Amino acid sequence: MAMALRSLQSLLLVSLSITLLALAQEKDQFIYHGFHEANLRTDGIGQIHPNGLLQLTNTSKQQIGHAFYPFPLKLNTSSSGVPQPLLFSTTFVFAMVPELPNVSGHGIVFTISPSMEFTGAMASQYMGLFNPTTNGNSLNHVFAIELDTIRSPEFGDIDSNHVGVDVNGLTSIESATATFFSAKEGKNKSLGLISGDPMQVWIDYDGVEKKINVTLAPMGTSKPSHPLLSTSIDISSIILDSMYVGFSSSTGAVASSHYILGWSFSTSGQAQKLDLSRLPPLPPRRKSKGNQGLTIVLSLTILAVVLVTITGALYMARMKKYAEIREDWELEYGPHRFSYKELYKAAKGFKDKELLGAGGFGKVYRGVLRSSNTRVAVKRVSHDSKQGMKEFVAEIASMGRLRHRNLVELLGYCRRRGELLLVYDYMPNGSLDKLLFSNETPNLSWFQRYRILRDVASSLLYLHEECEQVVLHRDVKASNVLLDADLNGRLGDFGLARLYDHGANPHTTHVVGTIGYLAPELTRTGKATTSTDVYAFGAFMLEVACGRRPIESKEQPEKMILVDWVIECWKRGAILETRDPRLGDYYVVEEMGLVLKLGLLCSHPMSAARPSMRQVMQYLDGDAILPEISPDTGSIGDIAASNEGFDDLFMSYSSLSGKASICLLSSADSTLAGGR
Repeated sequence: MAMALRSLQSLLLVSLSITLLALAQEKDQFIYHGFHEANLRTDGIGQIHPNGLLQLTNTSKQQIGHAFYPFPLKLNTSSSGVPQPLLFSTTFVFAMVPELPNVSGHGIVFTISPSMEFTGAMASQYMGLFNPTTNGNSLNHVFAIELDTIRSPEFGDIDSNHVGVDVNGLTSIESATATFFSAKEGKNKSLGLISGDPMQVWIDYDGVEKKINVTLAPMGTSKPSHPLLSTSIDISSIILDSMYVGFSSSTGAVASSHYILGWSFSTSGQAQKLDLSRLPPLPPRRKSKGNQGLTIVLSLTILAVVLVTITGALYMARMKKYAEIREDWELEYGPHRFSYKELYKAAKGFKDKELLGAGGFGKVYRGVLRSSNTRVAVKRVSHDSKQGMKEFVAEIASMGRLRHRNLVELLGYCRRRGELLLVYDYMPNGSLDKLLFSNETPNLSWFQRYRILRDVASSLLYLHEECEQVVLHRDVKASNVLLDADLNGRLGDFGLARLYDHGANPHTTHVVGTIGYLAPELTRTGKATTSTDVYAFGAFMLEVACGRRPIESKEQPEKMILVDWVIECWKRGAILETRDPRLGDYYVVEEMGLVLKLGLLCSHPMSAARPSMRQVMQYLDGDAILPEISPDTGSIGDIAASNEGFDDLFMSYSSLSGKASICLLSSADSTLAGGR
């Protein structure tokens, strides 16, 4: 009897648990003033503070934070299971507190998703939801509202302070700069998403009118009468029977703390109004680093008076070891500034066993940032020369604003007495030239080479046409192309880069670059243009396809200049014989022929005859057919004969003792310009 009673009690408990779970899952609305009892599902660096404050990200770099309501919601049906027009309403209060003034992580995304798992999702611009493969995939069934604080041109972002409506990816179908309508003033007023001040968002979707409204305002302001965004969209095909709602956020090279203070959600009418007085407070703002530094200096000064001479001398010696230089111009460039001490420890004291490579620019070391366990490459540039400073500033100015999957990302920098340091993503497979020209490494397949060519072409198209300003790289070559873990090509080393506005003419300057990649007109005009980058890319294409450098001083005279040799073989009907012999017969004939001929076309002596990088991408992708060209028609055949102005340069090549970097002076500039 007792056993039967216990069995009955167990059965009732199980039944009660199932019933409670079902009721929780059928719940069509909730409201949280703080989250200490919310039982949200968090992952990554997301966490709930003891006072109920939900923190999605902190000041860790390249990290993701998620927080989701733990039960799936049925947005397409009522609680009774009867189909109804899709409807949801939500409001929440958020705050983004930057680590550095006006510089933040990558924003917050309110997300409706069929799953709380985002396997393979990346930080930075992918906001912890997608990666380059999954972004834009119609199978995602993800609807989101992004509060984006970084302009990512690859997603068509309008600016670095906007709200967007996203479907299955981060290319917004509609977006608007963050503002709110002030009824008192009768106009829209701007809002800075990364001001650190709490703001409230209202999101309402009406399945009958098939319209989404997104409204934004400072916390404490009544809901504005005019929404920031009002977009017609039918999301019934995106929303599945069972969906999860929550938030995703991520940091990149620069981080910030992202918070959610309160949240209300409903699938059966207007979301309940939040009681702002019950929301948890934000943590106190940290004092600025400048004030902290002043406090430290004053403390050390007092301590130095008290300490004995020997202790003071030892302390000053240690401080000198990590002493840095700071100037006003650094404030405008944006990338994160690392402390020298942090980089010194990351690279294990810059010992030779951590050395990745060396050249005219300095030395590159591998390292691991202890704060985030991120692998990095640290480039140390000599501070001795004026040119070294120019190249350092150029690299910060150009790369600090660039975001593209085929560019080596600049994570930050440091300046110290006697040296300059740049911190990049670590590329485990090193530079392309090592794989092309070293017999000690595995040979690259044709598939890998063709993909790398397309990767670099894509990065140059971005630099020339898709950035806020035109960016001229001016040193495209195999040694400046780095390979990530999957052997994707990434263009790096922007020490010679130059920027100018779209539609403007580039200024005459001294000629810099590398022999074999320099366009002929540079010696006459001194003007680097997008066309001179195309010329260098043409030499690079031939280099990758043929497995030979543009100029080989130890070769037979007829093979010394790669362009000339490829043309001569083409005239004999044997252009494919110029391919890298290590490829054997394992290559695609049509692709090889295209790369060789396109490389020659990009190397045309007349700049007007060269294609743009957009055209190059179309040829490589098969979206356009390469025009009929012939080595005998003059369109290509005169390349070798028209290297006017370069004869002396080629003749003097053997005296350079194998060093490929050169420096030429134009008539408009008499300053010595060092090569890379």
